[in-house]
Amino acid sequence: MPSKPQVGRLDHVRDPDQPVFTPRTPRVVAARRLQRRRDRDGTGRFLAEGPQAVREALALPGVVRELFGTPAALDRYADLADAAYRAGTPVSPVTDEALAVLTETVAPQGLVAVCEQFDRPLDRALDRAPRLVTVLAEIRDPGNAGTVLRTADAAGAGAVIFAGDAVDPYNGKCVRASAGSLFHVDVVRAADPAAVVGALRAAGLTVLAATGYGETDLDDLADSGGLARPTAWLFGSEAHGLPAELTDAADARVRVPLHGRAESLNLAAAAAVCLYASARALRVRD
Repeated sequence: MPSKPQVGRLDHVRDPDQPVFTPRTPRVVAARRLQRRRDRDGTGRFLAEGPQAVREALALPGVVRELFGTPAALDRYADLADAAYRAGTPVSPVTDEALAVLTETVAPQGLVAVCEQFDRPLDRALDRAPRLVTVLAEIRDPGNAGTVLRTADAAGAGAVIFAGDAVDPYNGKCVRASAGSLFHVDVVRAADPAAVVGALRAAGLTVLAATGYGETDLDDLADSGGLARPTAWLFGSEAHGLPAELTDAADARVRVPLHGRAESLNLAAAAAVCLYASARALRVRD
């Protein structure tokens, strides 16, 4: 028989007579399926793992649909459990074994939230007039995508667009790599990268393609004031770069200068350099 949760600080949050859920509890089984993309797409839901992601998800009204946690974690992060309870979200205690099947990390931190997907249509995101936009074109690696999303948030980007055959932004590794930033920016999924470029330009943004073979040096562009206007950066996969049709469609093809002997920068580093150059230029203009 499953054990009963210990009586602790959160008696108002969880029913003391409620059994602790196990890996075989139907709600745990249903949540575990969200680790697969077809189930995320079919239900419009995904998993957010760990207290940082849960905290940011709870800040968006209606996004968290259920909070799972071990009894120890629900007591440790009592503020999060209480916030979920006050929002009318079920707070469900689980065994360590159940928590393990809901997570994809070696040392989980005891909390997993079932969340509603909340990406925006491209036109609605651009209606908010973001001054800095990041486009991830055909990027398939979820760790890279999540890291660039986190960097875009830190640099002040208002939207991150997953364009073409890009990774699912709700992939567990992408969510974890974003470190909560997934919940801070407008996330857009768009099937046609070329249409994205057209929409960005129509919204008044300068479209820049980041490529190691660009004819424009990033430092020269920044020094000339070319970054002091609303800008969208296009980034391609680390393995294949940007598709030729996107580099051709951009207003400029920009390379990050390499002052040492390194052959190149990885995607996350190049994105950080480009986005922060734009962030600085926009701040100086203000």
